[in-house]
Amino acid sequence: MRRSRESNPLPAPRSPQEERDALLAYAFRALGGRALTEAELRGKLEKRSADPALVQEVLARVQELGYQDDAHVARAEGGRHTVGRFRVRQTLKRRGVSEALIQQTVEARDPDQEAQTAQALLERRWPALARKRDPRASAYAFLARRGFAGDAIWAAIREVSAAAGAAADVPDDAAWIDEDA
Repeated sequence: MRRSRESNPLPAPRSPQEERDALLAYAFRALGGRALTEAELRGKLEKRSADPALVQEVLARVQELGYQDDAHVARAEGGRHTVGRFRVRQTLKRRGVSEALIQQTVEARDPDQEAQTAQALLERRWPALARKRDPRASAYAFLARRGFAGDAIWAAIREVSAAAGAAADVPDDAAWIDEDA
């Protein structure tokens, strides 16, 4: 049986307090899924409300309660061990984190740990890469896509290819730096 439009009246308009509560509840649901940056949460809230003052009020309240913090998001992204510093920088920039916080996060990463991580990733992936026509180029591309720096990549390629018994005609550090200049 179909209802007529007359029996289903439009919902009553919300009071400002009800609007605020609804937007705040939405912000908590959004943050329950994953940690969001201020810019990401602001974008979501702006899609729900046309009132910029209300959006700012809800955003400030969520931050005041400690549910949204860009520094926490940056630390979590900086702590990812399967990506290099360039990927961390790119991801944080895309997510709207301030440049100062991005710089602080990238500088907090240990270059030696990053080189060890690149080597460990390459060791796991080397059997598949070794079957390619140019395994070193494939290995370089694999690690570069994950945001590792060239010096960490070449060191990992030298170590892994030498351990695998591959021809180690990888350029030394000075040779590849001069080629880029």
